[in-house]
Amino acid sequence: MAIVTFLPALTGGVGGGSLMSACSQESIPTYDTSQTGLDIWVGTSGGAVYESVSYNYSYSYDDGTLTFYAQINGLPVGYDRTFRLEPMGEYAEAVRVTMRQEDYVVRANTIGGTYKIHFNTQALPDPSLFSEEDGAVTFRMVPNDVFNIGTEGHQQFTVIMKNYLAKPDNWDAVPPSQTLFIYEPLAKYFGSFSRVKYQFMIQILGLVDFNIRASMGSLPNYDEETNTISAPYALQLKYKMQNALSEYNATHDTPLTDEYGYEVTF
Repeated sequence: MAIVTFLPALTGGVGGGSLMSACSQESIPTYDTSQTGLDIWVGTSGGAVYESVSYNYSYSYDDGTLTFYAQINGLPVGYDRTFRLEPMGEYAEAVRVTMRQEDYVVRANTIGGTYKIHFNTQALPDPSLFSEEDGAVTFRMVPNDVFNIGTEGHQQFTVIMKNYLAKPDNWDAVPPSQTLFIYEPLAKYFGSFSRVKYQFMIQILGLVDFNIRASMGSLPNYDEETNTISAPYALQLKYKMQNALSEYNATHDTPLTDEYGYEVTF
């Protein structure tokens, strides 16, 4: 920020001369918008920042996405500005080849927005990568002519890379992080966990790592930002899975069987 300062001018004379008013010093702030900091984070568009999020390559055959947010530290301008992300850490190069290389755009007269990283499962250099051990990758913004790194705590974010059908943390019990509201475990509606069952659910419902929230008031069936469904909608999805399972079993020689040798049920 540049400060333009106007100093008072004093004139005066002896005898009949007049004294011009001596005004107080005045500072007028002006802003340099040619370059500004850019905050990036994972969490919610409202500004909640998560320590890390997970991305699972096994949830999509080809193209999958991860949502992040960006916001400038300053005033909007009347033209588009772009930025890029880069991965860092031990697995940076392996992950880089699976990412779509693209310019993210902060549109004219806006302060930021919601963005997505696109990953291609088929581009993994080793199909077994992240199938036995998770890998932490940090993403940061690449500074350029218009954007510097953002404020502390908003300069990078961490993604835990997976490549297997992991059991959701909220399948059998509600995690402590969800105690602020009334949530319910997935097992209440979909029964015991197996990877085969979960893969079948993803195929039919198109939902991954979702939450179920109970409430005395009305809730939307599905809140995309928080990946949360209402309890009544969870019951509907249970019936949908039962019907899908019946159709599968009726059209196959053997019923759907999980990795433990048991028939899948809902």
